[in-house]
Amino acid sequence: MQSQERFSAVQAEALLREWTRSASLVKHGLAVARCTESYGLRKAELCGMSCEESARLAELYRCAGLLHDFDYERHPTAEEHPFVGVKFLREQGWPEEILHAILAHAEYSGVAPESHLDKALFASDELAGFLTACALVKPSRAIADVEVAGVVKKMKDKAFARAVKREDILRGAELLEVPLQEHIGNCLRAMQAHAQELGL
Repeated sequence: MQSQERFSAVQAEALLREWTRSASLVKHGLAVARCTESYGLRKAELCGMSCEESARLAELYRCAGLLHDFDYERHPTAEEHPFVGVKFLREQGWPEEILHAILAHAEYSGVAPESHLDKALFASDELAGFLTACALVKPSRAIADVEVAGVVKKMKDKAFARAVKREDILRGAELLEVPLQEHIGNCLRAMQAHAQELGL
């Protein structure tokens, strides 16, 4: 296997864009990546990692977010996604931690979230989509105007963004052992910090 250092978020984003024409799906990958990355940074801080170690861990988490749905547009069925993408990434020598997290984000894959990275990716996926929906209904269409309390309220409105699985957002917070509002706040701040990149 090739070393983790040989892979970067730049390469992961290039793969996402190469395999995905839909602008909204690309933006979803970027948003999930930033949310997942924020949990990598939190873990690094809790573990007292050096700046270099912290940056490496955050990049690993960000890559998982960028690549979790990169094969979805070409292979949208449960029989193929994310298995086709994971097979391709494994052949390219991407780190197994990333591949496991990608498999674990799809409940039907038979792979359970085990590592902190697995849990962070699972927890970020549906929430990033929901936060984007919350931003797009604002008059400004800006993530900067989204607040945690408003997100919690919208989660109770079953007619709003009905495709988003609320149970996955709740389970994600439980997996990370973080209160729901704190989890929403963490991902919201991560997306707000990169609003221009996300087009929000």
